[in-house]
Amino acid sequence: MNFSELGKVIEQLGKDRGIQKEVVIGAIEQAFMVTARKKFGIQGEYEARYNQEDGEIEIFQYKNVVEGDVKDPIVEINHDTAKELDEECVIGDQLGIKLDDPKFTRVDIQTAKQIIFQKVRDAEREILFAEFKHREGELITGIVRRYERGNVIIDLGKADAILTRKEIIYGEQFKTGDRVQAYLSEVVMTNRGPEIRVSRTSPMFLVKLFEAEVPEIQDGTIEIKAAAREPGHRAKIAVSTVDRDIDPVGACVGMKGSRVQNIVNELQGEKIDIVKWHEEVTVFVKNALAPSEITSINMNKEDHILDVIVEEDQLSLAIGRRGQNVRLAAMLSGWKVNIISKSKLQEKVRVAVENLVQLGTVAEATAQMFVQSGYMSVVDLSAAEAEEIQKAVECTPEDALAIIAEAVAAIENPDIENEPAEEDEIISASAVPSQRMGMIKDSGSTGAEGEEGDKFSDAERRLREELAAFKLK
Repeated sequence: MNFSELGKVIEQLGKDRGIQKEVVIGAIEQAFMVTARKKFGIQGEYEARYNQEDGEIEIFQYKNVVEGDVKDPIVEINHDTAKELDEECVIGDQLGIKLDDPKFTRVDIQTAKQIIFQKVRDAEREILFAEFKHREGELITGIVRRYERGNVIIDLGKADAILTRKEIIYGEQFKTGDRVQAYLSEVVMTNRGPEIRVSRTSPMFLVKLFEAEVPEIQDGTIEIKAAAREPGHRAKIAVSTVDRDIDPVGACVGMKGSRVQNIVNELQGEKIDIVKWHEEVTVFVKNALAPSEITSINMNKEDHILDVIVEEDQLSLAIGRRGQNVRLAAMLSGWKVNIISKSKLQEKVRVAVENLVQLGTVAEATAQMFVQSGYMSVVDLSAAEAEEIQKAVECTPEDALAIIAEAVAAIENPDIENEPAEEDEIISASAVPSQRMGMIKDSGSTGAEGEEGDKFSDAERRLREELAAFKLK
């Protein structure tokens, strides 16, 4: 079967569509093999080969050499007949017979064309997928072409990317022909070919913008440790450097704020706080909650919680507008952050001490020690173990047992108040780190890999699992 233009077609496909010659030849061979099976019988075994020297597609039908009568001429050939084609063949051999004139009809040729076109399209999709797959995690720039169901379709040249509605910064509006920059978050293969998904709300978009804008980040002098965003409103990034002569925060801000301002403009006016990273999580969170002044921070490593104590006049600064500051600090650190009013805490401690000193064996100083250990009422002491009491106030086993006994007896005494009266919650604001809008680089020193346990709901746990999509490698 001679196709005088077949070689030129193969060469042209390779040049125009970037498909390797071997892929096109493989598609042609498979197409004619399938066509031969349909025409001559699907139970037969066929092979199609492209002869590059002659520009021919050669089709071979393989038959088993048998002795005597042939039961199925599609798969079998008589030994005597086979010897006429190949004198050295023996019974049991499989003989390949070239079909010099397969007499393909127009329908057969059309079927072969469809298979070839489909294989070529599949090859194009694979090439496109491979080209963009390795670019995941990069900034890309394209032209807005149209809207589809609220999603923005961006022309990248060789392919289109999709910017879904949830990945668009709140309030952003694009017009056809606008040039738009985004973060290439994922490339997936679908039935319609590769789907390129981009984002403008990901914290990694913020990271990549800083990498592009700040040369010191590009060369590794400054490192972005974490990033958190509430897209369109406010963001925080944590930066550090091993070079003591460089101020990482100042380098990211730039001369007269030029560097950070370019990024703010790209993010539609989103306010950006640049925080100096510290290996001690308490110091880091203190930096992240700036400009509020922090009185002290209590760390609960087991539950991964930080209780941040501030003066009454610093509450609004620490919490931020609609809780933005504390939420972003929680995202940035990976810890749950509670903002506690110092005055409310002091009042709660005072009430707890008053409750404990009702016991004759507990002096005020001892009550203070109990409160520091978490015993806030007579009921708490009655349920404690002797070893726990000894550890809390450093007393003898006999004294510990006496305290517990008196607390148990006090519960039955109507003249003694067992627990302080219900008071207002001392926690003014609380934030759990949502990883949908936070990115934290792996770091053992910050305690970011603490145990999660049951303290997180299923929804929160799913959000934490999404952290893998935003981690820096």
